Amino acid sequence: MFFVVFAAFQAAFAQGGNPHAIVLTADGPIMPPMLEYIKRGIKTAEQRDAELVVIQLNTPGGSITTMLEIIAEMRDSDVPVIVYVSPRNAIAGSAGAMITMAGHASAMAPETSIGASSPITSSGEDLNSTADEKAKQIIKASIRPFVSPRGEQALELAEAMIDEAKAVTADEALEAGLIDFVADDLDDLLEALDGFTVEMKDGPRALDTEGVETQPLNISFIEQLLLILTDPNIAFLLLAIGVQAILIELSSPGGWVAGFIGAVCLTLAAYGMGVLTVNWFGLIFLLIAFVLFVLDIKAPTHGALTTAGVASFIVGALVLFNSPGTPQFQRVSVPLVIGTGVFIGLIFFAIMMIALRALHKPVEVGAESFIGKTGTIKAFHGESGQAQVGSELWSVEKAEGSEEIRKGDTIEVVEVRGLRLIVRKK
Repeated sequence: MFFVVFAAFQAAFAQGGNPHAIVLTADGPIMPPMLEYIKRGIKTAEQRDAELVVIQLNTPGGSITTMLEIIAEMRDSDVPVIVYVSPRNAIAGSAGAMITMAGHASAMAPETSIGASSPITSSGEDLNSTADEKAKQIIKASIRPFVSPRGEQALELAEAMIDEAKAVTADEALEAGLIDFVADDLDDLLEALDGFTVEMKDGPRALDTEGVETQPLNISFIEQLLLILTDPNIAFLLLAIGVQAILIELSSPGGWVAGFIGAVCLTLAAYGMGVLTVNWFGLIFLLIAFVLFVLDIKAPTHGALTTAGVASFIVGALVLFNSPGTPQFQRVSVPLVIGTGVFIGLIFFAIMMIALRALHKPVEVGAESFIGKTGTIKAFHGESGQAQVGSELWSVEKAEGSEEIRKGDTIEVVEVRGLRLIVRKK
């Protein structure tokens, strides 16, 4: 009953309320979480019978596959989707440029830029000649239906962005006809869109944005979390913490906290690395690093293998995330990698020192713990007597070869036989 009333209320609001626009803020790499956010925004606009959807875009680029899915969602929308590159100094780089071109209308704020859309491999390297040509042709074919109606100059510029990684300013894009407007802010954009005709899947539609109300739709917590996991620095830290936690669990089995934390961190890191542009060869160096850390505990030259492990860890992380050709926004911070490598090395070195100290420390429990302790003779006749060792009174016997023992002498325990201590004069 509640859902029926809610649906009726929502329908009444949509019919009787003022025209409104759903405003999305797509700030960050074009990754699967961004796709889910935009899909949710378009679906919400359709449910609320919105006049249009405005995507405020600021992205350095991202996944080509995700880009194509976003374009498909936009072009299949029943509500016009307007892509607005903003705020000032924002960019629509690489895949973001393609999304901007695919909007039913597109605009840019002053001092923004667009372009540099040459494809690269999933490992961040330039494609070989055949694969490069295929990828470029696919991307050009996917945006040609949206750009061709804008004129020959716009099409040439769009193809130059793909073939030559060309980038232009907002004014240059407007002059070439690649975008429809240069707008100072959202209000300026809505004013410019009033009466503008866009081409929808069911034919031309004139926009009515006079008096339209904007309704921001923020990215959800889950979408934001998944987007954070695609940050290379976060993925790297989760990987480092996860592996170390698993090693701690393996070295001292029986607990569950370290193993649980390690499993969660590695799972989250796997998601991020599955989305990011990474070179999986770097994992070999990371595994070698942790093997060296463990081996150093049993090696005679303590510290050498730990140092080699730190170097291997740093090299592995840089190979994994910072291979040649990887986009700058997907690269991990070099100081972070070095700092983390040194920190992990110090932790393993500290563990090694504690382990060595434990090996050389005298036994402190059981009968063997009395060997080497000293005490005072309380009574002694012939070869045996009593002595106070620590806070206890023990029966003692003189060790062979020991000097003569008398009452009051200080003795040292050399052996334990049952409930008797074998002692010698100290």
